[in-house]
Amino acid sequence: MKSTIAIAAAVAALALSGTAWAGPGEDLIAKEKCSKCHTATTTKKGPSFASVATKYKADAAAAGKLADMLKTGTADHEKVAGSDADLKAAIAVVLASK
Repeated sequence: MKSTIAIAAAVAALALSGTAWAGPGEDLIAKEKCSKCHTATTTKKGPSFASVATKYKADAAAAGKLADMLKTGTADHEKVAGSDADLKAAIAVVLASK
């Protein structure tokens, strides 16, 4: 009985500890050092993720456009190395920003 309570307490402590697990989108964003130029809410060298999300909010083709831009690079943005799935995940993180 005591061990069941101890296990339940340990599980609850881990669940409530606030540790965030990054997904593939966040991992790619960190690996490619996107934070050198972008932040979640403020403009740095590049636009914030929130402003990108606002710009593409009504565009159903936004994910595809952004994926193409990241794969090939532009004069304003370096090419991003990542699988299609990871790029889609990173784009989903950006487009979900507020």
